[in-house]
Amino acid sequence: MPTPRNSKPKVAVVYNPIKVDLAKLKKMVTAAAKAADWAAPIWFSTTKEDAGQNVTGSAIRRGVAVVIAAGGDGTVRAVAEALGGSGVALAVVSAGTGNLLARNLDLPTGSIRDSVELAFHGADHAIDLGMVEIVRDNDEHEKHAFLVMAGLGLDAKMIKNTSTKLKKAVGWLAYVDGIARSIPELKPVKLRFSVDGSPNRSLSAHTVIIGNCGSLPGGLLLMPEAQPDDGILDMAALIPRGRFGWLNIWNKIAWENGVLRKSVIGRRIIDLSKDVRDVRYAKGSDLNMIVDTPEEFQLDGDDFGLAKSVHAWVEPGALIVRVPKVHTRAEVRAHSKARSQARTTARTTARTTAQEKARSKKATARE
Repeated sequence: MPTPRNSKPKVAVVYNPIKVDLAKLKKMVTAAAKAADWAAPIWFSTTKEDAGQNVTGSAIRRGVAVVIAAGGDGTVRAVAEALGGSGVALAVVSAGTGNLLARNLDLPTGSIRDSVELAFHGADHAIDLGMVEIVRDNDEHEKHAFLVMAGLGLDAKMIKNTSTKLKKAVGWLAYVDGIARSIPELKPVKLRFSVDGSPNRSLSAHTVIIGNCGSLPGGLLLMPEAQPDDGILDMAALIPRGRFGWLNIWNKIAWENGVLRKSVIGRRIIDLSKDVRDVRYAKGSDLNMIVDTPEEFQLDGDDFGLAKSVHAWVEPGALIVRVPKVHTRAEVRAHSKARSQARTTARTTARTTAQEKARSKKATARE
């Protein structure tokens, strides 16, 4: 018996019109929905007034099973904020600079087709949702979600000072320029913080980052123990000490965390080495920070202005994300590589066939 049309699963697409090629995306999503025997996709555009939260709410009320967030990290974060606790799955089509969530979950970042495929045929995986309540200098309170990282200090200044035009031109490397522009403002952030209700402790650091995930663009692993589904938030404070402080920090996150931790021998070297005190870690499910003077604050790579205090907590398993139906990172990479090789082979075959036809036509014409 045929399935009634109104019982087919529904998908909504929330897209950033500045970031995506809408015609191309519509063609791919519509074809994938038809092939999977889903209802016709529902389309929502983000605007300056609505980064994605309101339209995602509309999609949920219309009974969709999946919402595809097509855009940069800001669009993905806004859609996830609305999806938290709904049971509706998030699928990510990366079209930004950092693609932070996609990189931390080993989701496709270079192929729209692969990303769309996951929306209809991927597996559901529950991850944690980070939440923050920001208090402004005028005592106004704002509540937001984050998927990867929230931060006070130099990293937030860097994001604020990074050129949007440069990001479009060179990608995440534009943040290097943002760091250079932030150097004149470089000074420690003085704050009091408390983890899981412990007594307040004083801290002076150039950057304090709260992480639900641990990886940054460029393969940098800032928080090696951070997992998006462990019900815990990780905190990293960057405290450069002396003339080689920043070099020690770079060595910690790029070499020790990014290279040595990937092998058994490397982890043994770390265990035998003196701990780098220029980077300090803490973890818990609830974190409060009160700064002496309002500081720049960022969520998942977007500037969120000045904050005089931040309360951060985790909502375990609150967000469902569509991921590949393979379980290990090695399998994900192998799967992606195989698909890439298959596409390359297909293009090469098509090119060779076209060349042979062209030669055959020329030969026929000469005859």
